[in-house]
Amino acid sequence: MQEVAQWVSDHLGFLPPQAIVLIISMLPLIELRGGIPMARLLMLPLPQAILFSVIGNIIPIPFILLFIDKIFDWLRPTRLFGGFVKKLEERALNKSGNVAKAEFWGLVLFVGIPLPGTGGWTGALIASLLKIDLKKASAAILLGIAIAATIMSLISYGVFRM
Repeated sequence: MQEVAQWVSDHLGFLPPQAIVLIISMLPLIELRGGIPMARLLMLPLPQAILFSVIGNIIPIPFILLFIDKIFDWLRPTRLFGGFVKKLEERALNKSGNVAKAEFWGLVLFVGIPLPGTGGWTGALIASLLKIDLKKASAAILLGIAIAATIMSLISYGVFRM
């Protein structure tokens, strides 16, 4: 993790630490699971770490929920992106088993438990592919992000610090 912090410092050092955490938390696969530990490495206080990580994690979610179907429909027939879209859809649907069964709580747990391949981005993609109601999906993803932020804060700043 120190290498990552050094790379960030070398390439994004012109930005304030809060902006770095926000940007990292917006990235797919990394999200706040990387944002909060990075905030710790950048010596941000815990309230700022949570605030900027959660905001960064939330920013892409409405766009995914509202537009990913249209974007995929537009990209699917192209040679350049068709295979990529198909793989993304298959990957998301392969992870959607418990979400499809339990919808709201399945989505909360999928987003909230910080494991590789889970999180807000994939949760929003799954919700969109499964046609889960927008309000229900949004609430579940926000609750999941809050749970993930709590877990990552405890790991990075508190009880389970490594």
